[in-house]
Amino acid sequence: MIQCVASSSSLHAPHSPSLRFTISRGTPSIRICATASSPEISRRRAVSLSAITTAFSLLPYSNYNSSICWSKPAITDFTELDNSGGVKVLDLRIGDGDLPLNGDQVAIHYYGRLAAKQGWRFDSTYDHKDETGEPIPFVFILGSGKVISGIEAAVKSMKVGSVRRVIIPPSQGYQNMSQEPLPPNIFDRQRLFTTIFNPTRLANGEGSMLGTLVFDIELVNLRHR
Repeated sequence: MIQCVASSSSLHAPHSPSLRFTISRGTPSIRICATASSPEISRRRAVSLSAITTAFSLLPYSNYNSSICWSKPAITDFTELDNSGGVKVLDLRIGDGDLPLNGDQVAIHYYGRLAAKQGWRFDSTYDHKDETGEPIPFVFILGSGKVISGIEAAVKSMKVGSVRRVIIPPSQGYQNMSQEPLPPNIFDRQRLFTTIFNPTRLANGEGSMLGTLVFDIELVNLRHR
């Protein structure tokens, strides 16, 4: 079961609802509770929360990589990372390797999904194969600013070997079309950015739904520099 609770204490932050997710074993079900101070704000929050919870209902807990067991998370509640701008994480596996530092070269595997498209998977490093058929991890320099802030915030507090599910709000996601990681498939890339940066829907106040990302991240290794 997935429970999602949202509330707001101020009309000045209509697109920053407080979220709490609870996941338990068994047939998935969704419960959404929200309070708001006006019908329009309530409608927008309901749409955004519906998109996120639909995305969660489609995320697999069976392992999609033979080295990862997703069947039962050790921690069942998402927590918001300090000083992250609202990034929420659920640790699915705690590794025993080193913690990365700014300036380190890190390699991650990930599944990236867009909440606005019912959990549409727009990219996965497991689909990027080398000549031997092995998946190629995504490599970047932590703190370089080339990667979306939500991924950097999540990876900073992960040990090598850890696996983490991450909810990234629009403010910590894609701010432009050059930020990494970028889907290598040009059609997936166009669909992703056409959705996130849709001017009409942004003008209608739907930004909190359009740009919310859900990433499953595994920190594979790092190299201190």
